[in-house]
Amino acid sequence: MANQGRVAFETLGCKLNFSESSALANGLLEAGYARVSTEEGADVVVVNTCSVTDHADAKCRNIVRRAKAANPESTVVVIGCYAQLKPDEISEIEGVDLVLGAQEKFNLAGYVEQRQTLSAEAKLRGRGVVHRGEIREVTSFHPAVSSGDRTRSFLKVQDGCDYFCAFCTIPLARGRSRSADIESTLVEARKAAVEGAREIVLTGVNIGDFGKAQGEDLLSLCQALETDPLLHSIERFRISSIEPNLLSEALIDFVADSAKFQPHFHIPLQSGSDRILSAMRRRYRTDLYKERVNHIVSRMPDAAIGIDVIVGFPGEGETEFQETASFLADLPAAYFHVFTYSERPKTTALRIDEVVPVPVRKARNKVLRQMSLKKQWAHAAKFEGSVRPVLLEGEEDGQGRRLGYTPEYVRVSVGGLAEVQPGTIVPVALGAMSQGRMQGQVSEWLP
Repeated sequence: MANQGRVAFETLGCKLNFSESSALANGLLEAGYARVSTEEGADVVVVNTCSVTDHADAKCRNIVRRAKAANPESTVVVIGCYAQLKPDEISEIEGVDLVLGAQEKFNLAGYVEQRQTLSAEAKLRGRGVVHRGEIREVTSFHPAVSSGDRTRSFLKVQDGCDYFCAFCTIPLARGRSRSADIESTLVEARKAAVEGAREIVLTGVNIGDFGKAQGEDLLSLCQALETDPLLHSIERFRISSIEPNLLSEALIDFVADSAKFQPHFHIPLQSGSDRILSAMRRRYRTDLYKERVNHIVSRMPDAAIGIDVIVGFPGEGETEFQETASFLADLPAAYFHVFTYSERPKTTALRIDEVVPVPVRKARNKVLRQMSLKKQWAHAAKFEGSVRPVLLEGEEDGQGRRLGYTPEYVRVSVGGLAEVQPGTIVPVALGAMSQGRMQGQVSEWLP
């Protein structure tokens, strides 16, 4: 196949975006393109965007400008959530040639084939060309699995969301909840196995909704993944973020008894105040959340529990924030992802008048991030002096030590293993925490 040129991808945001970027890149490779980094010089630069916060939007703008500076003659294509939500705004960014919406991005290869015509049109107009349909028309599910990493792959099992939380633009950016069936999902997982991945992370927007239209569910998918003989080389599975009301006790019990699914759950909380949860239009309250966490700990005392929380949502007074802080302090969490609320167009939260001043939002964010660091250290300290299996990555810590994770999602820096291939699982004697990682040494292991 003739060489069609060089393409670079810049991906922002969640694991779902990374899985889609990989699938889209593979499509371009099949069409004859060579994948390179932006710095190596590319004919086409694809920016896959996030739009969870204003900061994500600004980051997209900076990447577009940097990409064009490094590749002045390249065609810059912007896709992803930001592209669906604000296509006209993106098209005005200097250097953008093409903006593709949520459905259109899956025909990326077809659009890129016309890049010279599109770039000429963009120059003539003085702005990027937009191809973006209405989100209500997006109904198909496009599978994706990241490749090229012999350590882990991100497997897209679901897309879209039906929840319409008051602060969230995801349903407007990705459409209604949808997924493939179990058998089709297994086919995608097998691609990761063929590529040499040792761990698969199940990703999506609201993965607890998997299989709803087909009469299947996430538990059945997990059972199929674990028992599929063609996935015997996959030693670890992880479930990414899952809503507490969709995290059933049966699924928790399955993970507890599983030989492959890791004791690691990421469960969005968003607020520890029931009044704020109601205003956010969340589908659970703190009592259900605590029940789920207690059940996890009863079956897996050392499990890693990650939590998303938003500070500064309209109406969050000092009382509600303290409720959240107290609730989080009492939970056996391994880490938090703390988000500062930012106003997003077309969300119902804009109708709430009790706006929290930005400096207060930032101060509350700092309080919870400090709490998160203490939780992270306490979680890691439980394993000090023990030997745990660590899946080694290609990345190093800057001091010649290899990085990896234990099943319980403890980040470990391992010495003396530069020659060991990424994707190898080795027993590591864990020492103390340093610079956010546990220090470890290989324990009685022969290659």
